[in-house]
Amino acid sequence: MARTNAPADNPVGSKSTVIASLAALGSAVLASSCCLPLLPFLFAAGTAGSSAFFVRIRPLMVAASIGFVALGFYQAWRAKKCNRRTSSVSTALLWISTAVVVAFTFFPQVMANFVANLVAR
Repeated sequence: MARTNAPADNPVGSKSTVIASLAALGSAVLASSCCLPLLPFLFAAGTAGSSAFFVRIRPLMVAASIGFVALGFYQAWRAKKCNRRTSSVSTALLWISTAVVVAFTFFPQVMANFVANLVAR
């Protein structure tokens, strides 16, 4: 039995695009966590150890971030090709994720200083 496509007003693909965007954001933050001391006053020794660990896996996390962003764009493109409506939230989140991944990939220390200043306030 052949499957039919969902109606054009059903934003089915947008949930997977949101998940891919959030995964890209998470992996970008983890990729730069070597520069972000997590809870520095409570876990100073653990932070130093985790920073050393994240420095080693940073290339893998950057690749995962770029892959998740690419997956999000592919899913959004595929949804449009199948005449499915994408939600504005998923589109905005995809572009925000792209900007954050680019910023954390090319400027990790600048972003770490920015986040540290936000947390210190």
